[in-house]
Amino acid sequence: MSISSRFSVGIHILTLIEINKGGVSSSEFLARSVNTNPAVIRKIMGMLKKAGLIKVQPGIAGAELAKDLSDITLLDVYKAVSVVKDNELFSMHENPNPDCIVGRNIQTSVEPLFFSAQTALEKVLEKVTIDDIVKDVIEKEKMLSN
Repeated sequence: MSISSRFSVGIHILTLIEINKGGVSSSEFLARSVNTNPAVIRKIMGMLKKAGLIKVQPGIAGAELAKDLSDITLLDVYKAVSVVKDNELFSMHENPNPDCIVGRNIQTSVEPLFFSAQTALEKVLEKVTIDDIVKDVIEKEKMLSN
């Protein structure tokens, strides 16, 4: 099981909107870059809009960032696209057998570790901005061009 691809697609959308800020970032344009259906892009763009990360206007093609690049963290994107609910990155199986030593104790043994792991992930995501991603993409493109 992995984190929903909505997360990476959300980052892709925001990065491309910035890199293409002189052009029109329509769902069709963004979908070609992601290599997916425009309906998928529109769904994720709706989530990004609801979170206040992008601006879109009905009937007008294109989107723009609603915040400065350095003010949008990967954690903002992660939360915007509903990757997981708070403290539920790792889910526990329900109803283990209470008559078994492991069944009785596994949840209380493992849940604190899962919580710590999710907290660590979110702390890393909070330190990286879309500005960092845009700069990295541009740098990698320069290296490819040389």
